[in-house]
Amino acid sequence: MSGPNTDYDPVEVTPLKAAEVEAVRDAALVAIEAAGSLDELRQVRLDHAGDRSPLALANREIGALPPQARKEAGQRVGQARGAVAKALAARQVVLEEEHEARILVDEAVDVTLPWDRIPTGARHPVTMLSERIADVFVAMGWEVAEGPLVEAEWLNFDALNLGPDHPARTMQDTFWMEPVENAIVLRTHTSPVQARTMLTREPPIYIVCPGRVFRTDEYDATHSPVFHQVEGLVVDEGITMAHLKGSLDHFATSMFGEGITTRFRPSYFPFTEPSAEVDLACFVCRGVDSEHCRTCKGEGWIEWGGCGVVNPRVLVACGVDPDRYTGFAFGMGIDRTLMFRHGVADLRDVFEGDVRFTAAFGTEI
Repeated sequence: MSGPNTDYDPVEVTPLKAAEVEAVRDAALVAIEAAGSLDELRQVRLDHAGDRSPLALANREIGALPPQARKEAGQRVGQARGAVAKALAARQVVLEEEHEARILVDEAVDVTLPWDRIPTGARHPVTMLSERIADVFVAMGWEVAEGPLVEAEWLNFDALNLGPDHPARTMQDTFWMEPVENAIVLRTHTSPVQARTMLTREPPIYIVCPGRVFRTDEYDATHSPVFHQVEGLVVDEGITMAHLKGSLDHFATSMFGEGITTRFRPSYFPFTEPSAEVDLACFVCRGVDSEHCRTCKGEGWIEWGGCGVVNPRVLVACGVDPDRYTGFAFGMGIDRTLMFRHGVADLRDVFEGDVRFTAAFGTEI
């Protein structure tokens, strides 16, 4: 029987040669030291310590050596892999510290900066003014009444003494819903709310009706096909023009401040008789030196709305006894009131939704 074979080259496998292992180790150490970020270090780990790295492949070659050579080759490769692993761990610690330090700088929060970076919202001024007007009359003991935007022709016109030939019924003044023969319109004023109230309730009636209305007006600085009105109605025993004048004076004072008075100019409205236009004493010049006032243009007065004693025909149409009850009604533009109160020069600013316009009015509730 022959003895063990001792004639072999312990470094016969090229990747296991001492010079080759040292070169691979040194290349790995250089790459580790050159890694400038955790991502780069992660790639270096794959290249020099991963399953397909030169040292990992060399480690697999150890099994091809004769038993007597495996120990020396294993020590050589193991020491190289240990050096690489130690360098990787040390570089990992350094790069993590640098990363954390960079985060503290890049993501630092200056607690002295203003905290409210979200712009404050604002309610629409027309909504706020409508609610303020309603509050004025509720404080007087009145009620707020509402009605639909789409109305029957009879409620919008006939019940209010606007006859079949009245020009307001034409397509040039009124939006008619198709088919036209159904006699349905977009309400042209909030007066149908008054008619609905008189038809469903017994006097005494004290209501205010703010709301949106529609007319076929051109859209410009002073007109809009969609705008807002507030109308008031009182039906009770013994109601006179004096009650109307006192109510409107109080309303004007609430809107424009102390010292504002109203005056009536004779006019005509089908649903009131007698009727009057309501003028405000100019809230800018107060009637003093009005010649140079740009608001009232030298008049000392500003037109505000219309009013009058409820026409007996309207009372009869709505089932109210005109021999027992009298009443008054008035109507003002909420948009115009807003323009007067806040010096808005162009009505389109109210409707075009620019947040820069509404933000100035805040979030009053």
